[in-house]
Amino acid sequence: MIAVRSIGIILAITLLAGTAAPAQVKQVQPVSALKGHNSNAPVDVQADRIEVQDRADRAIFAGNVHVTQAELTLDTPRLTVAYSGGTAATGSANNNSNNVQIHRLDAAGGVTVKSPTETARGDFGIYDLDRKLITLIGNVQLNREQNQVNGARLVIDLDSGRAIVDGGPPGVNQSGGRVNGHFTVPQRQQKQ
Repeated sequence: MIAVRSIGIILAITLLAGTAAPAQVKQVQPVSALKGHNSNAPVDVQADRIEVQDRADRAIFAGNVHVTQAELTLDTPRLTVAYSGGTAATGSANNNSNNVQIHRLDAAGGVTVKSPTETARGDFGIYDLDRKLITLIGNVQLNREQNQVNGARLVIDLDSGRAIVDGGPPGVNQSGGRVNGHFTVPQRQQKQ
């Protein structure tokens, strides 16, 4: 398992492992994945279809699902929203304190999560709003500019900005528990 505070930190470690950088090379500043995201902001969901299952306190959105929360977006074919406190889609006429609280978003069929600086993809996704965790599972890819980390599972802690990528257990069509990454390095000027 590799704990990644950011791709920038790994890039900085990669640079330090090589020779000392000349003075002209720009210093790499560590950054965090989605740190500072306002997970208390309202969640907006658009889809082709919705099915509300009030007895189960969930709503299922299907077809071109697009979720927005502050600067974070999530796109997926199917999304299940777990909530409490009222009717999610239409509100309840008999309940004056209709304060719907969304607790969890479960995405299936492929999911893409984007922020202004990162893009993460996976086969399935879970956004636990109560714990402020985003988890992507299966064929995970985390991109920041030209840097990329691949694995089987990605967990992003929105409070700390810490991202953990692991390879998962070896299995069918899996990388055998390995994480791999591709990182760019600053171009150095040739001495003449």
